Parts: sequence; structure tokens; C-alpha cells
Amino acid sequence: MTDRLPADTLRLGLPSGSLQQSTIELFGRAGYRINVAERSVFPRIDDDKLSAVLFRAQEISRYVADGIVDCGLTGYDWIVENGNEKDVIEVCELCYSRASSNPIRWVLAVPDESSVRRPEDLEGKIVATELVQTTRKYFAAKKVKVTVEFSWGTTEIKARLLDGIVECTETGSSLRANNLRVVDTLLTSTTRFVANAAAWKEPWKREKIENIAMLLRGAIEARAKVGLKMNVPEDRLAEIVSFLPAEKSPTVSRLADSAWVAVEVILEERQERELIPRLKRAGATGIITYPLNKVIP
Repeated sequence: MTDRLPADTLRLGLPSGSLQQSTIELFGRAGYRINVAERSVFPRIDDDKLSAVLFRAQEISRYVADGIVDCGLTGYDWIVENGNEKDVIEVCELCYSRASSNPIRWVLAVPDESSVRRPEDLEGKIVATELVQTTRKYFAAKKVKVTVEFSWGTTEIKARLLDGIVECTETGSSLRANNLRVVDTLLTSTTRFVANAAAWKEPWKREKIENIAMLLRGAIEARAKVGLKMNVPEDRLAEIVSFLPAEKSPTVSRLADSAWVAVEVILEERQERELIPRLKRAGATGIITYPLNKVIP
């Protein structure tokens, strides 16, 4: 993959599987169009200085640390599981996941009917998980001897065949659907953008990586915000500005009719439903809201 790339190309690792679609959508909002052909692991990006490859999220921190790719997106959980915390440069945290913007949690869970109430109750028992090394360290720190077995998936089913599981959950719905009860949380994880240490030292690569990080953060920041425009009578401007949220202050533009001004702000989407009726009652007209792709602080 790498030998045929031009020397001025940044190699980017993207997660396949559950994070793939949400990652592609995030890059789209950041201004990068990514197309993945069926059965291909080499997405096309509309940036001739970027070359991407799809890897399992579990592998990406290792490939970044080894220099197979210059940078990549992966979960903090897999950075910890691979022991790469000191081997990669964390460029930024990106709070998005497959279903929401919430962090995922790796939890110790048992069937509802289990007598296990504490991790210590699993002494001598068997626990299944994909996060093997982290789970072993967790129990070792508590001085609890358990057998930790690797699980290839459908871990929730194994909770009743074995004694417990360590599984990731975003909303808890899968655990509840399988009548499982959380005993403890081992790790909370979000997506991280990480870079290879040698690549980070090259000025042009670092600048390119930082540019991508800025745009991705801007795309995430914009998800919960909207733009709002309106026309306001000049004599009501001070009143409206007094309760209008804005990052710094509203943008105010004069109209051809000197009795009116145009006002524009960016605000949290959840504020919109309370604010618009108040604006209308205060005399604003032509109120428009619109979605945002990026908000760069």
C-alpha cells in the first residue's frame, strides 16, 4: 500500500465495522468526500494529499505506532488494550460513536438472576470479553483470580454459559434486552485521532494532521447547533440582543430600510424551540434557522 504512494501523501487509517459509516459521515461534514467501493479497503478521498485504508478499530493504534499509517481514528479502549498510550500522539478526542455522541462503557455484567454483586464474587470464575488484557489488569488490580477468555462476538449470550462478561455498551439497550445487570464499569472510551510519533515531527504532516483535526472537531461542534437569521426593528434591537445567545455577540447588518436590521447568530439547537416564540413576540420577522456543517471556535 505505502510504497506506491507519493512522498507528499499522508496515510490515514479509518475504522471499518460499526464506526465506518459514522466516520465517513463525520468526514463529509468536515468537507472530505469519502467513497468506499464494495469489498474495497481503500476508500477514495477528494484530497490528493490523503490516502486512506480501512482497518478494524482494534488494530489501528498498533498500525499508527508502527508507522504503517501516519494517523488514524480509533477508540481509546483499543489504545489501552493494545498498550499504545505512550506509543502514539493523541491529536484530539472526537466525541462520536456508532449510535450517538455518548462515550461507550466497557462494563462487567452478569445475568439478572446471578448472585454476583461485586467483582470479588467472581473469584475462580470465567469471564468472556474481547477486551482481554484490560480485563485481566482490572481483576489483577483487585486481586481477584478469574479466567478471562476471548470472545469472538455475541458476548451477551455467553453471560449465561459462563459466569460473566465484559462488554461495551453505548445505551445499555442490548444488556437490558438480554436480561443482564451491570456490576462495574472498567473503562469509558471515546474516539481518538492519533498520530505516529515520527510523522508528527515532520512539519507538513503535522500541519495536515492538525488541519484535519480542526475540521473534524468543527464538524462535531456543529452537530448540536443551528444558525438563526431574522429581521429586527431598530427600536427593538437592544431588547432582543439582551436575551439572544451567541458565541461572542450577534452579527448585525443594516438593511435598506433604516428602521430595520438583520441579525444572525449561532446557537444550541435545543435553545431554538424556546427562543423563536420569544423573538417573534419581541418583533422579529423573517426568522430562519439552518443546519451547520462546521463550527470552528
